[in-house]
Amino acid sequence: MTGTWMYGALSWRGPLSVNVFVVGAGNTPLPDEAFRLAGLVPDAVLPYPLQEQPEAVRPLGLVSYDVDFDDTSLDLRDYTRAVLRRLCADTPAVAWAAFEGTFDYDELLGDRVADQVYGHCAHHAEPAVARDAEVLRSEEWRRGVAGTRAALDALLAGQEAPGGR
Repeated sequence: MTGTWMYGALSWRGPLSVNVFVVGAGNTPLPDEAFRLAGLVPDAVLPYPLQEQPEAVRPLGLVSYDVDFDDTSLDLRDYTRAVLRRLCADTPAVAWAAFEGTFDYDELLGDRVADQVYGHCAHHAEPAVARDAEVLRSEEWRRGVAGTRAALDALLAGQEAPGGR
């Protein structure tokens, strides 16, 4: 996953797809227009309000979005950062971008999946986005994801999410 930003992992099903999750913004998906960011217009925005949410998550809401681009030459680092910033902007929320197939209610931003989370942020914090697979494997990245997990834990406990990262 070097060269074009994580191209293989983001285009496994055809289009480049940024997979993002947000806890704290309710269960009603944002309109497609909310994803026109960083000078890019997605070819498809596929929202998924997640089912069978744990009791602590249910009142806050959890929505997953697959944001697809047919142009597979795009470098989506800045776009991913803009999406995370947007998802955390209007309400106390925690958002992250992760590779397809890594979602598990028992491992939301957990250490086991930290190297599969390629972007993360919490309300009032600047999003972090990995530049390559080496960063994803670093201890610094793991600590950043853990900080955002701490913000998620605070949010789930009914507190304003601290800055996370």
